[in-house]
Amino acid sequence: MALVTGAPPAGSVSPVDAQPGGEGPPLLLLDGLLKIYGDGCTECVALTGPEAATNICPRCHSIVACAGVSLRLRPGEIFGVVGESGSGKTTLLRCLYFDETRTAGQAHLSPYDGGRADIFALSPQQRRYVRNHLLGMVYQHPHLGLDLDVSAGGNIAEKLLMAGSRHVGRMRERGRELLDRTEVPVDRMDEPPRRFSGGMQQRVQIAKTLANQPPLVLMDEVTTGLDVSVQARVLDLIRGLQRTLGVAMIVVSHDLGVIRLLAQRTAVMKDGRIVELGLTDQILEDPQHPYTQLLVSAQL
Repeated sequence: MALVTGAPPAGSVSPVDAQPGGEGPPLLLLDGLLKIYGDGCTECVALTGPEAATNICPRCHSIVACAGVSLRLRPGEIFGVVGESGSGKTTLLRCLYFDETRTAGQAHLSPYDGGRADIFALSPQQRRYVRNHLLGMVYQHPHLGLDLDVSAGGNIAEKLLMAGSRHVGRMRERGRELLDRTEVPVDRMDEPPRRFSGGMQQRVQIAKTLANQPPLVLMDEVTTGLDVSVQARVLDLIRGLQRTLGVAMIVVSHDLGVIRLLAQRTAVMKDGRIVELGLTDQILEDPQHPYTQLLVSAQL
């Protein structure tokens, strides 16, 4: 695959521009993430993006899912990513969680090697360590993050086992603690999630994600498909857990209401690029990019 790896494309936001207020090293530094589906060519980045109104290369027909995506995330921050379907926001999370292999770019997590190592360039064994100890992922569809035929407690135990736990009694106690904290009836911990409602399945998935106490949790459209009242409970739960545990989160959503409620800062994505980034209130009250203005006006 022949790719352009020089200056970031127009419309991308540098990691310096994305630096939040406050001093100290970031928890996550993502620099120039590029993800292309297909063979790719030297013109993929130049011929796609918001200005071209497409993320499909007209020459080789590859899909540029993310290009020049850079951001910094501070410890304990909730960072929102918003955009329409196909904007690249889910691909961003999947690359960070190693579900997808990035085409180019670097990512550094301060809890791993003091932030010196590019986690994208780690060996498979090292990536498993990062995934099992330092990251958590809550998928849009619970069946991607849970084994629906294994008990709720067993799903949590699975995450603990991957992080190195071996004591059955302590794992079971941890499962009870997390299910109680995520408002899942503890007396149902031996039931499989297949018997649960969609909202309860999401809460079990959140409990599993928090089992290894990761410093960074990735959340992909966690309220999509849920009833409004259930959405509200899940969002209140996420806010409460973040305040209590101090975990940092990247929350992806197409719903500006979700982003407004949860995120301190927000990035707006279109055609694989970040077109606007800043404080959530500023972006929603005074959007600068035409696409952001369209998103805001469409949800008023």
